[in-house]
Amino acid sequence: MPASFRSLCLLACLALPAQAQSGSQLAGTSPADGQAVAQRAVQDGSVAPGGAIVDMDTVVVSGAQPGPGMWKVSRGDHVLYILGTLSPLPKRMDWVSRDVEDVIARSQAVILPPSLAVSSDAGFFRSLLLVPSLLRARNNPEGKRLQDVVSPGLYARWQPLKARYLGRDRAVEKRRPIIAAQELYEAAMRQSGLEQDDRVGQVVEKAAKRARVPLLPAQVKLVVKNPKAALKELNAMSLQDADCFAGTLSRIEADLGTMRMRANAWAVGDIDALRALPFRNQYIDCVNAITETGLAQRLGFGDVVQRVGDTWMQVAEDALARNRTTFATLPVSQLLQPDGYVERLRARGYVIEVP
Repeated sequence: MPASFRSLCLLACLALPAQAQSGSQLAGTSPADGQAVAQRAVQDGSVAPGGAIVDMDTVVVSGAQPGPGMWKVSRGDHVLYILGTLSPLPKRMDWVSRDVEDVIARSQAVILPPSLAVSSDAGFFRSLLLVPSLLRARNNPEGKRLQDVVSPGLYARWQPLKARYLGRDRAVEKRRPIIAAQELYEAAMRQSGLEQDDRVGQVVEKAAKRARVPLLPAQVKLVVKNPKAALKELNAMSLQDADCFAGTLSRIEADLGTMRMRANAWAVGDIDALRALPFRNQYIDCVNAITETGLAQRLGFGDVVQRVGDTWMQVAEDALARNRTTFATLPVSQLLQPDGYVERLRARGYVIEVP
């Protein structure tokens, strides 16, 4: 799969608990609860810092915004500050990051988000020769088009969304459903005033570099021993990605308004609104379409969600034991999950303070 898709699909899912389900919402809330909280946020603070007007129903915020406060994990006088991140965010928002930069400047380490790195044992030159095969893996086997591999009902739902967000793009009709869905999703975000760039991560890494604070990776590395054979098999196989395709269509059809409200809530630092708004994640089905194949199982992807979570926990506990102050970022959905990383730390005896 292309690197851009891996980073969006795999990393988004790896940040969630393994048992999370697409379409799930936080315990004790409903979509109606989320709408009500969002409306109260508008009524209680319709003008955001910097003078931008917050309209949770129709537009996303712009101008200078504070973002959320930080979670605080501590044992004795050793503290880990965690900033909850979100994607997508308002495109025209200027994040006021002074508080985060101040914490980073006095930290002894910055923990990078949990991640997966896939590499091959091929040298650099040989890796370049594999690029054409990797690109071919984006398309359906045997020259099939999208309408040949998804149900008539799904294709009927795809057509108006494709026309609205991708226009006359013909190449996307050759793509596997999992890839076509991601291209549609990215285009819908761009046209909705939202962006998926890792703006927070860029600020964090620049601040760490400026303060000469080391970056600690929380990464699982997988090495593909025979990439040429793996790509050949991937090019020929079909993926069970209909659920991924359907889930992405549903999120674009029904969840764009909630995504705007969630982006606004993050921008103005409204944790209560983030907690109440339902969080739907189509990426669970997309990751399953990849990791549940026989090829992925043989390559070691089968338990990667658990391994990435365990790796982050180990890095975090080591940093807490060693440093007086450590900084980290995690997806805010993970921080709000009742069985997420923060709750796992609480269960191990750490004191948790929620912003």
